[in-house]
Amino acid sequence: MKISKILWLGVALFGVSLSAQTDQTGQPGQAGTPRGQSGSSDRRGASGQSGTADQSAGAAGQMDQKGKSGQSGANRMGTADNSWVMKAAMGGMAEVEMGKVAEAQASSDAVKQFGRRMVEDHSKANDELSQIAARKGITLPTSLDAKHQAAKDKLSKLNGAAFDKAYMDDMVKDHRTDVADFRKESTNGQDPDVKAFAAKTLPTLEEHLQMAEQTHSGTKSSSGKSSNSSDPSASPSKKQ
Repeated sequence: MKISKILWLGVALFGVSLSAQTDQTGQPGQAGTPRGQSGSSDRRGASGQSGTADQSAGAAGQMDQKGKSGQSGANRMGTADNSWVMKAAMGGMAEVEMGKVAEAQASSDAVKQFGRRMVEDHSKANDELSQIAARKGITLPTSLDAKHQAAKDKLSKLNGAAFDKAYMDDMVKDHRTDVADFRKESTNGQDPDVKAFAAKTLPTLEEHLQMAEQTHSGTKSSSGKSSNSSDPSASPSKKQ
């Protein structure tokens, strides 16, 4: 009897001990696992979201900087210089177009030579200005505007001495304006490349103006002689 009680008591104690161990192992494990998973998830989630947000913000900042840089790069000069470039490009194109007409329709060799010089010099200057505009992101006009087209059309309808006079009248006026504009830009321009172009081209325009004035004087003299010789009233002999 004593032995049976002792065995029964030992089995009971062993069962109680095993049950206690199971509860301790199970509860901490169950409680620990969710907390551990949740903690890991929270840390990863927070870190991931924060990292992603930071990276997104950084990327957005870079895009903003690139965007602003791109926009400023698209046109990196002030309004005044921009307007001057557009005006110079249009004027240079008109000089070339009307110079070609002069080569074909002028009656005076001097006027023909002047027209040829306009085509050569202004074509060269136009190419240089186009390269500058391309670097600045400016699109230059490719055809004459209404004002310059009308002037070309008007000249194209003339021939002989009438053409010579009208063309040289325009060239004197145009080059006086051009010299003043280029001189002003070479002094007051803000963009260094455009300012340098104006300073470099100015002496050529001053030479053109001098040539235009001389050629213009020649056309007036020729026109005057022609008109006097054809006017009967200009004859010194009169019937008495």
